[in-house]
Amino acid sequence: MSNDKAAELLAAVRAVESGERSAASFFAEPKAAPAKPARTAEPGGAARPAGIAGQGRAAGPVTVPDEVRALLVEGGAPEALARRVVETLGEGAAELLRTDPWQLLAVPEVRPEQADGFARALLGDEAGPGDPRRAVALVVRLLERAALRGDTVLAPDALARGLAQHAVPDPDEAVREAVDAGAVLVFEDALDAGPAPSAMQEGDTEEEERPVNVLVGLDRYALAEESLADGLTRIAGTFRPAGTAHEGAAHEAEGTSDREAAAGWAAAAEAAPSPSARELIHAVAGSGLVTHTGGEASRAEIAALVTAAQGLGLRAWALTHTDDGRDRMARLLPELPAAGPDDTPAERGADAGADARPGAGCATVAGVLADAEGPGRDGEGALAVDLVAVCDAPQLDAETAAALLESLPDGVRLVLSGDPGLLGAAGPGQVLRDLMAAKYCPHVASRTPDPGPVGELVSGIGVGELNQVAAPGKEVVIVPVADPGEAVHRTVQLVADSVPRALSIPSAGTQVITPGHGGAAGTRALNAALKERLNPGPGRFGGFDPGDRVTYSPAPGRTSVGAVTSADDRGLHLTCAGRSVTVPPERVPETVRHGWAVTAHQAAGIRWPAAVVVLPGDAAGALTREWVYTAFSRGERHLSVVHGAGDALPRAVASAVAGDRTTRLRTLLTESVRAAEAARTAEFGGDEEPGA
Repeated sequence: MSNDKAAELLAAVRAVESGERSAASFFAEPKAAPAKPARTAEPGGAARPAGIAGQGRAAGPVTVPDEVRALLVEGGAPEALARRVVETLGEGAAELLRTDPWQLLAVPEVRPEQADGFARALLGDEAGPGDPRRAVALVVRLLERAALRGDTVLAPDALARGLAQHAVPDPDEAVREAVDAGAVLVFEDALDAGPAPSAMQEGDTEEEERPVNVLVGLDRYALAEESLADGLTRIAGTFRPAGTAHEGAAHEAEGTSDREAAAGWAAAAEAAPSPSARELIHAVAGSGLVTHTGGEASRAEIAALVTAAQGLGLRAWALTHTDDGRDRMARLLPELPAAGPDDTPAERGADAGADARPGAGCATVAGVLADAEGPGRDGEGALAVDLVAVCDAPQLDAETAAALLESLPDGVRLVLSGDPGLLGAAGPGQVLRDLMAAKYCPHVASRTPDPGPVGELVSGIGVGELNQVAAPGKEVVIVPVADPGEAVHRTVQLVADSVPRALSIPSAGTQVITPGHGGAAGTRALNAALKERLNPGPGRFGGFDPGDRVTYSPAPGRTSVGAVTSADDRGLHLTCAGRSVTVPPERVPETVRHGWAVTAHQAAGIRWPAAVVVLPGDAAGALTREWVYTAFSRGERHLSVVHGAGDALPRAVASAVAGDRTTRLRTLLTESVRAAEAARTAEFGGDEEPGA
């Protein structure tokens, strides 16, 4: 896109008075697995795209007006789509679609060519490829599909190329039309990371122009990243390190207390169980915002930090991505005095440091944001915490991270921790990577290696090396196969017989991981074979039987592995992470799958005693270093690799690295630093150093 057109886009967005038009829903190919639902806000901050009309998914059973069914039939669309239409566009869907038939693109499973056919049936010859309504719907769809890949924004050129593939006559004009409609926003971000040119030479009359990068995005992700950047800036700016000197006698007592606190942090660091834990505690003592990276073993350093902070009287919590991660962290924390059985999260938050049940120092991010677990909130609605350490930070998408930052009080200590080698968040954004790249805060890299042959193998993968490791106890086993059929057969044999017999790990403790749902050795084929061997039955509850292992995904990126217990008219009853869950009948196809075999994305944040990773030849193109690293690291004691991918595996580990997502957080944080430097320069003068 030319600079002139970029300038026109920027002028157009400045003319838009509000960006309250919401985005289109997720899309899925037809005749595939049941599509995920259109998304609005879920407990825990996981967000769901809604239609352009701003209608969210109904909370309960959906009433489908007759006019919606009639309109779909008139447009040649299946009447069975009516419930999806109303869920996405609301009960006024008929009027909306009559006015703008391409709004059908907001409905899951609808492809552009299907929406075009629907529009032609309703509009006749008026439904041309250059119709502005079509352009807006396609722009939003491309940005939503980019969000599924992890991008919060797109470059105009990339967006124009996508539009050209759908026969849009003038892609640049289509983007402008989407901006004018308020469906998308345009951003002008500085390209250079250096200090802003502020000192004009004598005789200069205007400031030097800085090169900019023009990006296009949906308002929901833009607002999330900007809110997240503001939250990180607030946390870093409102923190006051222990031991900070105070001016005046009025602060003498507080200063004494601060010196005692500083001494307490120093003592806690010296008592830390490892050098990396000591370094982390020192960093957190002096900064309100710290990043921390490492493998599974590095979680002990987070546990040491939380324990030290609780010992200093602080309300300290470790937050994880999954229930399994929370339980693993709880096992690393010492048991605390138990609270009463009827305590609510809010009551626990009143004095979480001194009155908490065993393991009460850890919770899931989703549970905390939903007020279903964790520290509770103070009188102003902020989380009642003094220190929060977020494990699994690579799994944080921009919207969830923004919701968490908005919930934290001023002056809190925040640690974002995780393994940078893992697959990224299911939603758009790369919070930990962007924060580290901006060099915005202190960073601690763990030097604690993951133990055993599996840990050694995974550590090598993280740096691009697929090494042979000694495994005297059969901790790592490679099972070569010639075709997908053999891969399925050997996988069932491993789970049902070989691993239990050789390692005393029951079938329930072994998880199968494969690259995708489809294909001859995807999750569907593997789950069918594993169910037939491990829990045969007629599938009398909509394809499920009591005892079936299942995955439950109430929102994208949030997966729990559980089991079916029963079903009735209320829905399918599951047990997940020790709690009972009832899934309404209409939600079962979208949220529940058989779970003996899962994808690596579903497995992220969960670990099992043993993992069987299936690499069929037809999945070679899906392998990346991050995928292999994530899948191979899910087994705590044992890893079997059913290997039919040939040279694709070492090639992926050596070179197939996922690129950075297209986001704005790094730039926003860099601009925040620039603004702070400019403010200090203005306050102290060009020749004075801050604090002089």
